[in-house]
Amino acid sequence: MIAPLENLVEALSSLPTIGKKSAWRLALFLLEQSDKTVEHLARCIREIKEHTVICGQCFNVSETEVCTICASSSRNRSLICVVEKPLDVFIIEGSGRYRGLYHVLGGVLSPINGITADKLRITELQARVEAEKPEELIIGLGGSADAETTSLYLSRLFADSGVRITRFARGLPAGIELEYVDQLTLAQALNERVSVEYHTEREEAE
Repeated sequence: MIAPLENLVEALSSLPTIGKKSAWRLALFLLEQSDKTVEHLARCIREIKEHTVICGQCFNVSETEVCTICASSSRNRSLICVVEKPLDVFIIEGSGRYRGLYHVLGGVLSPINGITADKLRITELQARVEAEKPEELIIGLGGSADAETTSLYLSRLFADSGVRITRFARGLPAGIELEYVDQLTLAQALNERVSVEYHTEREEAE
């Protein structure tokens, strides 16, 4: 075997959703490309590490300390949409139906995988709600079991905050992440978002 080719296959197969067969196809495809094409790809990969940071307010990816969304005076600052990862921000922005702010949690609760509340940016979200006093907190997570658990946790956490808690309408397919939802369905789920009402066990018993 050719060591450089094997090394590239190993590196590509470590990427999300890329298995060994796909990694081999990509590696052989790159081998057939011109030096200019491969150098451009390598330069883009290097630049994303050198010139991309995490926004200090919403934790989305950014070229500056504060991202363009957080810095924009045209955004509705009374709305904060809580999402799992930066990709979700780009997906929701692509719907063209949301003009508020975002908060990227950095994942969802999954105790079985060791992801507890302290591993996510929940404390930072609490600080933002306290400081910025938004009117509405939109829980914009997907439909997976872990996302549902996280949504319930957040609704309980902010139940007494005085902030309206909403979530996407049930038009989203169960068990699916936002990146796999078509734009029309996402836009409809966002437009028809519903309030989240959390009741304590005592209230439910009464």
